[in-house]
Amino acid sequence: MHLYNLTLQGQTAINQAVHGNFSGTPKAQVLCSHEVFGIIRSIMPFRLTGGSKDYIAVGSDSGRIVVLEYSTDKNSFLRVHQETFGKTGCRRIVPGHYLAVDPKGRAIMIGAIERQKLVYIMNRDAEARLTISSPLEAHKQFTLCYGMVGIDVGFENPTFACLEFDYEDAEHDPTGDALQTTKQTLTFYELDLGLNHVVRKYAEPLDDKATMIIAVPGGNEGPSGVILCCENYLIYKNLGEQPDIRCPIPRRRNDLDDPDRSLMIICAATHKTKLLYFFLLQTEQGDLFKAFFLFPTLSFDEDLVTEMKVKYFDTVPAANAMCILKTGFLFVASEFGDHHLYQIANLGDDPEEPEFSSKMHLDEGETFFYGIRELKSLVPIDRIDSLCPFTDAYIGDLAHEDAPQIYALVGRGARSTLRVLRNGLEVSEMAVSELPGNPNAVWTVKKNVDDKHDAYIVVSFINATLVLAIGETVEEANDSGFMATTPTLGCGIIGDDSLLQIYPEGIRHIRSDRRVNEWKTPGKRQIVKCAMNRRQVAVALAGGELVYFELDPTGQLNEFTERTSWPHEVLCMSLSEIPEGELRSRFLTVGIADSTVRVISLDPQDTLSPLSMQALPSQPESLLLLETTSEDNKGSSTIHLNIGLQNGCLLRTTVDNVTGDMMDTRTRYLGTRPVRVFRVRSQNKDAVMCTSSRSWLLYHYQNRFHLTPLSYVTLESASSFSSEQCLEGIVAIAENTLRIMAVEKLGASFNHISYPLKFTPRRMIVHPTATTLMVIETDHAAYTTITLDRKRNDMADDIVRLANDMEEVELAKEIADVLRNNRPDETVYGAAKAAPGKWASAVRLLNIKTGEVLSLFELPQDEAANIALVQFASHQDTLMALVGCTIAQKLDKVAKSTRGCIYTFLLTAAGDRFELIHRTETPRPVNAIHDFRGSALVGMSNHLRLYEFGKKKLLAKCENKLFALRLKNSEEIAAQHLVNGIAKKEILYVSLNIIGKSTYSLTKKFGFQNRKIVVTFRLVQNFPVQITGIQSTGQRIIVTDSQESVHFVRYRKAENQLVIFCDDTTPRYVTTCCVLDYNTVAVGDKFGSISIVSFIHL
Repeated sequence: MHLYNLTLQGQTAINQAVHGNFSGTPKAQVLCSHEVFGIIRSIMPFRLTGGSKDYIAVGSDSGRIVVLEYSTDKNSFLRVHQETFGKTGCRRIVPGHYLAVDPKGRAIMIGAIERQKLVYIMNRDAEARLTISSPLEAHKQFTLCYGMVGIDVGFENPTFACLEFDYEDAEHDPTGDALQTTKQTLTFYELDLGLNHVVRKYAEPLDDKATMIIAVPGGNEGPSGVILCCENYLIYKNLGEQPDIRCPIPRRRNDLDDPDRSLMIICAATHKTKLLYFFLLQTEQGDLFKAFFLFPTLSFDEDLVTEMKVKYFDTVPAANAMCILKTGFLFVASEFGDHHLYQIANLGDDPEEPEFSSKMHLDEGETFFYGIRELKSLVPIDRIDSLCPFTDAYIGDLAHEDAPQIYALVGRGARSTLRVLRNGLEVSEMAVSELPGNPNAVWTVKKNVDDKHDAYIVVSFINATLVLAIGETVEEANDSGFMATTPTLGCGIIGDDSLLQIYPEGIRHIRSDRRVNEWKTPGKRQIVKCAMNRRQVAVALAGGELVYFELDPTGQLNEFTERTSWPHEVLCMSLSEIPEGELRSRFLTVGIADSTVRVISLDPQDTLSPLSMQALPSQPESLLLLETTSEDNKGSSTIHLNIGLQNGCLLRTTVDNVTGDMMDTRTRYLGTRPVRVFRVRSQNKDAVMCTSSRSWLLYHYQNRFHLTPLSYVTLESASSFSSEQCLEGIVAIAENTLRIMAVEKLGASFNHISYPLKFTPRRMIVHPTATTLMVIETDHAAYTTITLDRKRNDMADDIVRLANDMEEVELAKEIADVLRNNRPDETVYGAAKAAPGKWASAVRLLNIKTGEVLSLFELPQDEAANIALVQFASHQDTLMALVGCTIAQKLDKVAKSTRGCIYTFLLTAAGDRFELIHRTETPRPVNAIHDFRGSALVGMSNHLRLYEFGKKKLLAKCENKLFALRLKNSEEIAAQHLVNGIAKKEILYVSLNIIGKSTYSLTKKFGFQNRKIVVTFRLVQNFPVQITGIQSTGQRIIVTDSQESVHFVRYRKAENQLVIFCDDTTPRYVTTCCVLDYNTVAVGDKFGSISIVSFIHL
């Protein structure tokens, strides 16, 4: 068996982000995207002393440190160095998880989670090329690393600071007391450049456990040292006589979070210039704090820092990484959900907002408080779609668009969404205007070759032509010189400032001084097809005759005496644009009714002589010659011939620049209608708009061609469009409308429509006939709406009760009213966090097309849910949604819960509403539900039970329990109790109800009558750990376990038994399962692996 895969969309989650001047140019620009086929664990930029360009150091799962350089010429990353130091894979003792660089670019430290650290010295050779040394070891046994940074020490020996934990004593202490007393350590490593040796310079035990370490700029820009981000505190430390500066992390005022919950910094960004520097620190709630380290935040008294100040800045989504750009922008790579780009409007220097100082006296455990507000210092600029985390999906054409959509559950908490993904580029619609009839073609025309914007939109009808002038508005033009009483076959600018209109009876040449020259077709024959560029015109007359024109230096259009003809009609033609530095295009391509396409020479030496021919599988509908250059506009260009066929296929053929030979043909099916191709502009380059039953855009982006459908109505004709309001757009016709639009987010495979949810979505089910779906949302450490309102009211009552005099009472009432009525937007500020073990869940029914919430049911506090759609045999005309719950589950080392329940909801026939029928208590937590032949299969912990519908509750009909039997040959009868399972002996799994039907009959002492065999047994549960999913195919049931992979189960209706007849021998921590055929399933596990498991009959 071979498993192939195709990546529909690349990873959208961002684990780390860095900023720097990688291209060596001062402006911000889009770089390249490169697939590494691995896991990038860490990245850091560095710059050699005196350099103007940053390099990138990469730590990955390859067991190597890689130094990359961005090449502007090739628009790609170049590998400068690649040094191997360990095995592949994300191993805890193989470096790559942490990277730290010396601020002067002299050395790089790469470290593992445990024990190993390596230091590389960076330098230049005689030709100013980057060199890297052999690794210098800085290992330490029994040491865990929590963070690593490079210290700014100027040009002294490079120094690195690490957060470490020495577990040697705890490792050899069976009581566990040493673990409680062992402290985290801040360790400084120094690289002696003279001796080429790394030493542990200083180590200091920490009273507070730190989660992050931040380097402070030094030299002329700051005091150097580090900031330790601990639980509830920020601590500044430095070598020498510098005392520790300790500042509490402020908390939100009137916060509904669990009061015992600690506060941690999860992300930080540093902004450093010659005049100032500051830090942006982000808490778990998403709040940003600005930390001041120059005046007035840090005061220097004899080179010692005496004070630290922090100030509330703004609130953004919780981030994995943040980058402050020198251009005044903040990029936030969100931990979950979309990534955001903000413009920094101000530096948070409002004097009316409080700032908090380390010198303010507070008792131990106390902190500062602040009030949240709307964005004030940041302005949202852009957003990057992200599908992280992707919890569930459904693929189908529920919107009846003749193309499937992907319905995905994305996000976490209050920022969760239901995403509808459509394969296609997102289109921004600028304007839509109705036309007096159904047009058949559209063009845009400039008045002068040097104009930046188009002057006219020319729309051709079956018997007329409409010319629209482009200005602040688009209006009909009466003085364009175009003939309005005839259809137009082609038009455009010719020469520098003349216009050309080709119509069935001839060619109309409109000079800039309004003089008009006409060429009429001979013998009342009509023009059927045409092609033109700025200096050349070719027309095909009825009957297959070709006439060619060129523009002379005086601006006169001259007909060539040479003509060529074919026995079949000409169906389409194309001329490429004139290459730079040339007088004419060398090739004309012609599509003939005999299902061939021909390349014709336009060279003066052999004008209209055939060069090459290609047979086609169908008659051609349209042709377009397109010349493509590289991203940097350097090197030779490539000519591609795009052929649209009448059978709905698009062919792209490469044409040799010299001989005109056609080669390397690629084919793509686009739709059920004939394919028409049009030249448009995309990112200041030529692109191809293809129209069939669906519209497509073929464009060159990041060194490769992309052919992507448009998420838009079907178009019939298109042309590029440019105006002051829309610099690079497309004008197109669809039925009787004229549309102006712009294509955005090039390179994306999908466009997204988002519908907000309240909690983290877990599972969804789709109604089989209606355009609705049900979503289960569940969050840990969360409050339901009822509980949250009760806590808010209790807090407001406490504020009023604690007031003493009348003035305080009035003030307390105002504060209480604000607290009751002011509900912060949870999508911006996050939801309140409850204590561990608290759960909140909701069942939501949505209309797929509009996103409207049709029904919503919030479960009681502490119930975590999953869902399935069941059609019971006793109610075959109705659909019921079963929602299984785990009650009060504790997420300790092993998830613990002693009970659960099942809610039964009845869906209406239209699928637009549901109502609660009853609630069934279960003795164990419910983890999975599946519709099986008119009954509900329920996975409860590690039990499998079959339920049928009852009037007041669900009725349990069958549960699978097994005996584990161990057979042991012995001369004596002995009893042995099984502990921790059965090992090294033969095990027979025999259903309790069919023990008597086994090969041997059992005696009362559980021994066999015909052999002296003692049977020791233990009643065990269905499945080893916990059921995570249930699938079925026919009579066969597939059950997945959280640690023990897949089990195949059969239901014996006559005996009313569930019997396991096969299981996987390899342990897999299965999270999802998909049935491929009767014997094969695909499973995904929690470690990101996909496996194909097949049942084989021996």
